Amino acid sequence: MATNRLRRRTAIAGTLGLYTLFAAHDGTTVARAFQASESARTDVARTLPAPREASADRRSLGEGGQANAKLALPEAVDLNPDPRIVEINLEARVAQVEISPGTRVDAWTYDGGLPGPLIRVHVGDRLVVHFSNKLPKPTTIHWHGLRVPIQMDGVPEHSQPEVQPGESFTYDFTVPDAGLFWYHPHVMSAAQVGFGLYGALLVEDPADRVGVSDELVLVLSDIGIDSHGTLESPESGGTTGMVFGREGNHLLVNGREHPTLVMRGGAPQRWRVVNAAKSRYFELELGDETFTQIGGDGGLQERATTRETVVLAAGERADLIVTPRAGPGKELTLRALLFDRGYGSVEYRQPEDLVTVKMASMPPQAAGTLPEVRRAIEPLSTEGATKVNIDLTLGQRSDGKFEYGINGVPFSKGRPVPARLGETQVWTVTNKTKWSHPFHLHGFFFQLLDERGAPVRPLQWKDTVNVPYGQTVRFVVRFDDRAGSWMFHCHILDHADGGLMGMVELGMAHHGKLE
Repeated sequence: MATNRLRRRTAIAGTLGLYTLFAAHDGTTVARAFQASESARTDVARTLPAPREASADRRSLGEGGQANAKLALPEAVDLNPDPRIVEINLEARVAQVEISPGTRVDAWTYDGGLPGPLIRVHVGDRLVVHFSNKLPKPTTIHWHGLRVPIQMDGVPEHSQPEVQPGESFTYDFTVPDAGLFWYHPHVMSAAQVGFGLYGALLVEDPADRVGVSDELVLVLSDIGIDSHGTLESPESGGTTGMVFGREGNHLLVNGREHPTLVMRGGAPQRWRVVNAAKSRYFELELGDETFTQIGGDGGLQERATTRETVVLAAGERADLIVTPRAGPGKELTLRALLFDRGYGSVEYRQPEDLVTVKMASMPPQAAGTLPEVRRAIEPLSTEGATKVNIDLTLGQRSDGKFEYGINGVPFSKGRPVPARLGETQVWTVTNKTKWSHPFHLHGFFFQLLDERGAPVRPLQWKDTVNVPYGQTVRFVVRFDDRAGSWMFHCHILDHADGGLMGMVELGMAHHGKLE
């Protein structure tokens, strides 16, 4: 029995309509939903087996139990009795979801929920995901941030074939690192993530000694819904919309618009936060409270830092401890401040409320001393490292359409970055465009360097980093023995689809042949 894990039973039922993408006469791809005929309509109810144990949820719900339970994510159920193997079924399908009272939309989902179920494993576990595609289009799953074998990375033509409608694929790998990661498609990424295909994957380390048992996984995102109540076209605004990066008009936290969270004064809570939006940045503020950041993309960082706000570019994660000081009965608001990621991101806009935090009507918890959270991280040596220069560029074709590129060349015409097994490289990424770009490297962590080439403190492992417009970011990466073609790209997914992608050919001598 997996006695240290919560395996919650989830039963999801919904009436599905068919969903299709089609090309209009002007070539614009638009999203349209239509119901199947009465004879073909089926109520789909998927009841998963009961969990192997009935342990209580680790969240301290207290008097806010109902509100906090609504915010908590449903969890994927482990079907394997081996305590070191987590085996789940995961289905991509169209389902109606409710993001706020009375606001429903037919979204693209994993297991009928928005976001998909939280996958919870322990570091070193084997994860087996039996994935089936019930969508009207091909798809895959990319395990963002996880150091998986190339065959499990979810990138068509480079790691696996597309999973066609009605087909299935089994992902099977060992999870080597603790931290919060997430999963999403790598086919028509901007459209499919924008339609709702994303979920969190929490890799726990029982020995992390953080000392905060009350925790909450928060998936930040947005979704675009038009005036007819259907998903907005992923091609709205043409290439001009692509250049900016389309944002949804409804901000979501765990699939809910403006939910409520109850906390107790003086009681610390651990927030594991991921930005799963396809374009939007989130700069988080909680009134006059502060955030203690203990980790990010690749788990715990070298030491904790205190922040008044926390910025998450698309794809980034943060591990935060929040200890509210507000008194009983007071309210706080977690807000998304305006963040300047380029033209159009702050003009004529206002900060937006994300979560109402209600303070429980009970005396504040007596102040205690939390364990000092530290992690020993060895700086990667840059001595003898290969230098790689990457320019993020934007051009305009002869037909007037815009396209992003790497070193002036869009992905379709680009040349890969060669890397040898075991090689260390120092990347200098310069943003020559007027919009910021979250730079994501598949399959590997890196460490940030300052302008002098020294490690940025506190040390942490990153897989996604914001490259502000007009600025340069440097990092050092050491490639291991997992040969293959590994992707890097902007995680504003419209930018990636618009050409801002590239490949690292690791251990590939010539024309895709292994060294």
